[in-house]
Amino acid sequence: MKPLQGKVAVVAGGTRGAGRGIAVSLGEAGATVYVTGRTVRGQHSDMARQETIEETAELVTASGGNGIAVRVDHTQEEEVKAFFERVKAEQNGQLDLLVNDIWGGDPLTHWGTPFWEQPLADGLLMQERAIRTHMITSHYAVPLMVAQKKGLIIEITDGIDYRYRGNLFYSLAKISTIHLAVSMAEDLRPHGVTALALTPGFLRSEAMLDHFGVTEETWREAVKQEKHFIMSETPTYIGRAVVALASDPAVVEKTGKTLSTWGLSDEYPFTDRDGSRPHWGNYAEEQGFYR
Repeated sequence: MKPLQGKVAVVAGGTRGAGRGIAVSLGEAGATVYVTGRTVRGQHSDMARQETIEETAELVTASGGNGIAVRVDHTQEEEVKAFFERVKAEQNGQLDLLVNDIWGGDPLTHWGTPFWEQPLADGLLMQERAIRTHMITSHYAVPLMVAQKKGLIIEITDGIDYRYRGNLFYSLAKISTIHLAVSMAEDLRPHGVTALALTPGFLRSEAMLDHFGVTEETWREAVKQEKHFIMSETPTYIGRAVVALASDPAVVEKTGKTLSTWGLSDEYPFTDRDGSRPHWGNYAEEQGFYR
């Protein structure tokens, strides 16, 4: 019996990166996984990437779960509402896990430029895509969980605290998702529903591999360009962290917390795809990043 057999999950923003890694790992654990996003075959988003939600859903099914791809633009309230009505109808009201990984901010982030010199429209659009979408999605997902008096919401973020992340708009988006988890946890405590935030370390996503001109097989070559890439982790790592949380009967004790892949790897016996256990926290301390 797989640990999440019979469970129903939604990975909002599951097209690529952490979202795809989480969806596939949930499939390995036996879950039914709805994968949402804007990029489908024949209709790509402005992210200009080739990955699609259908590919992710197929990987979920191939891994042992049941992957269901549904195109949803999470900035559009009516689309989100209709989607959760579909989940309710198809799953007899069951929803055990919501992962909010909607992002779309990479092309909108202008690194190395002070905020007043950046295009304001890009900064504001990032907030709409990375914060407003999470609020809309949770608004329509939570009633299903409250009705069951159980459920888990995971906000995917970057970082574990309110520290500046090198760009005002990026920082605001990532810190806001942390506070969304903290705030939702308070409202949901009486209803048995858990909400928390989770961050990966240095994520070795498809886009990051492309950025360095390497593949998953040759990723160590990128360390010549960026030495800290040696401590990078695949999307599978955060996926297995999510499975560990979703399988833990005492996960409610973590409600309102901001967690990390490396911290959870100290607590649960999961590894990355290659059997390693990258620990960005220890590495960052050794490098003196946060002194």
